[in-house]
Amino acid sequence: MKRLVSGIKPTGQLTLGNYIGALRQFVKLQDELEDTEMFIFIADLHAITTPQDKTKLRKNIRSITALYIACGLDPNRVHLFIQSEIPAHAMLGYVMESTAYIGEMERMTQFKDKKGKQTEGIRTSLLTYPALMAADILLYDADIVPIGDDQKQHLELTRNLALRFNHTYGDTFVVPDGFYPKAGARIKSLQDPTRKMDKSHDNPKSYILLLDDLKAVSNKIKSAVTDSEGKIYYDPVNKPGISNLLTIYAALSDKTIKDVESAYKDANYQTFKNDLSEIVVRTLEPIQARYEKLIKDDLLDRVLDEGRAHAERIANRKISKVYQRLGLGRKR
Repeated sequence: MKRLVSGIKPTGQLTLGNYIGALRQFVKLQDELEDTEMFIFIADLHAITTPQDKTKLRKNIRSITALYIACGLDPNRVHLFIQSEIPAHAMLGYVMESTAYIGEMERMTQFKDKKGKQTEGIRTSLLTYPALMAADILLYDADIVPIGDDQKQHLELTRNLALRFNHTYGDTFVVPDGFYPKAGARIKSLQDPTRKMDKSHDNPKSYILLLDDLKAVSNKIKSAVTDSEGKIYYDPVNKPGISNLLTIYAALSDKTIKDVESAYKDANYQTFKNDLSEIVVRTLEPIQARYEKLIKDDLLDRVLDEGRAHAERIANRKISKVYQRLGLGRKR
């Protein structure tokens, strides 16, 4: 049986971009890949590359778990767990640091971007977290890793580290392949469609949170930046705003962008935005209703306990094998 591994950082509420690019894809894969065991985790160790309020962090961990299930992940078919509750993640993370080269870390685009924005107090983990990301994947011998365009570099590093370790110490890790969602992998800001939709944007109209008030959701769609041409067609270079909205529409309606273009070729932006706002609200309404029930339910702890127990068994076997290959500890 193959394995799929992925995770989301609990650094705030999840956005519509997270849903379309990740959660919705997980649910589809859960239903389509019958011969694949899925490991989906909350990547809380990755969150502490920047300072976090511990109360908010723990609240976000629970909230994301509830949203995973509310969005359609079945705990009977997917192993949900918290990264920091499996010590082998950090243990293998250090081994991957000891396998990687400084130059490889410094070339990571996301590190360079974040370093440029954060001029003071840059933590070492901001440089080395791709090694931990590689450990997250290799620890479970993942065959499949769902990724967006901005994560290709990290997956390539993971593959290189697996091959390097295998060449040096013997066949130990599965070399994973990336899975690229067909649509909606990178949803853009509603106010600046040249940038990724991100909850860190100063303008709250730039993003839609999965738990946003539904009236506010509708208003955000209707006030999304477009252009003055007034024609609805996909052209991400010259018409990034309407192209972003077409991507959202296609992803949530399970249609192709060309189908949506055809349906609205004679419509104006107002009509299109009104229809899109209804689709987004219809998508979020049942998710929010399920979330409100789950967040108060002991089911979340049972799911995380069961996910941890299963993941820990596999992770402990792998880290034990790695340590033996390296000659760490006493021979047993």
